[in-house]
Parts: sequence; structure tokens; C-alpha cells
Amino acid sequence: MPVNMKLPRIIDAYIRASNQHDVASILACFSNNAVVHDEGETLHGKQAIDPWIRKTIEKYKFQFKPISFREEGAKVIVAVEVSGTFPGSPVTLDYHFTIQKDEILSLKIG
Repeated sequence: MPVNMKLPRIIDAYIRASNQHDVASILACFSNNAVVHDEGETLHGKQAIDPWIRKTIEKYKFQFKPISFREEGAKVIVAVEVSGTFPGSPVTLDYHFTIQKDEILSLKIG
């Protein structure tokens, strides 16, 4: 992560937990009724997000490197270099977070 980049605490925690492939800590970043949009899927709530996290870790063995971010009201858009076991690695994807009260309410990847 660039030295001068100060991500919101919950997003920093999400990225650190993701890089450690720590499912419980990743899940703890989300609100109970959070929504995730990724690869054409929409997942509602932690019960749906948990298997998505596990499947994504297993499938891609990813690592995240935040490049930049911008805030638009309650939304935070983070450009993330994602590397892993997928064709074209690494790629840069925009992670669109909506956060409230130190929880991720929604995450849209792409």
C-alpha cells in the first residue's frame, strides 16, 4: 500500500484480512445484511457472503495491493491490484465500498 494512503479503517481491515485469507476476519468487516456484487452474482447477508469468500480464496489464491482511492459521500472506491491464480494476473479492479458505522454495507467489484 502506498505509504501516504490512509484508507478508512474498515477497508484497511478488509484488505489485510483478505491478504491473510482469514475468512472470519473478512466476514467480520461486513454488516449482517451486507450486499456483495461480484462476477455477475449478488449475495445478500453474511450467510451468503461466507461461502463466496471461501470459494474465492480457494479458486484464486488472491493478494490485494491498493493503488489509490477516492471518497464519494458514503462510498469509497479503491483501485486494487489483484494478483492470484487466474489468467491475466495481476489485474486492477475497482472495489466500490459503501461503509457506515465502521462496517461494510455493500461491496461491488469490477
